[in-house]
Amino acid sequence: MTETTLTRPTLVKTVVIRLIEAILALMAMFFIPAGTLAYWEAWLYLAILFIPMIFVMFYLLRNDPELLERRMRFGEKEKTQKRVINLSLLWFLLAFIIPGLDFRFGWSSVPLIVVLVAALFVLLGYIMVFFVFRENTYASRVIEVAKGQKVIDTGPYAIVRHPMYIGAIVMYLFSPLALGSWWAVLFALPIIPLLVVRILNEEKILSQDLPGYGAYCQKVRYRLLPGIW
Repeated sequence: MTETTLTRPTLVKTVVIRLIEAILALMAMFFIPAGTLAYWEAWLYLAILFIPMIFVMFYLLRNDPELLERRMRFGEKEKTQKRVINLSLLWFLLAFIIPGLDFRFGWSSVPLIVVLVAALFVLLGYIMVFFVFRENTYASRVIEVAKGQKVIDTGPYAIVRHPMYIGAIVMYLFSPLALGSWWAVLFALPIIPLLVVRILNEEKILSQDLPGYGAYCQKVRYRLLPGIW
């Protein structure tokens, strides 16, 4: 069980620091391998990703600071989740470093329309995640059951059990194309089996620790794709 502990000023400071760190980290992953700042796909991607993110953070700070604090937490306790996170980090780094190298050496020739459509899908994926935030105040970054947590079965949760992962998959798979690289898509694909492992382990934990979750799974049969899984 977990409770929120940060004061509002501390939460604001934490959010700002994490945001700056994320922006600088992605800029390093994009522009250092590219060897130039004249990498317009990367600038477009950063705008598509972080401008909406800033608005969402302000929204949560005003309307649901408890959720915002949960999104600031790192450090999985479950061994399976730790392994998934470690493996995901490897593929994440490759999927975001390869596009810069691709840009520098000209391995791919991604049409402008594909880049723009992919960027739109990245934005749509984040919008999906935002709707999950609005529906589920317990959407922590780590797998945990908070004090007083209840099963959410409304909104997107009435259709699939893990709607936030759908948004994350859409964002992640379309990111390489938005960055102008066909080759980097290959390094983004492993996110799917890794999320499958994460979801199965997460459901095991929730079934044990969250009252009513087993009944919810009987009610909402599909995890990610209605009619498939």
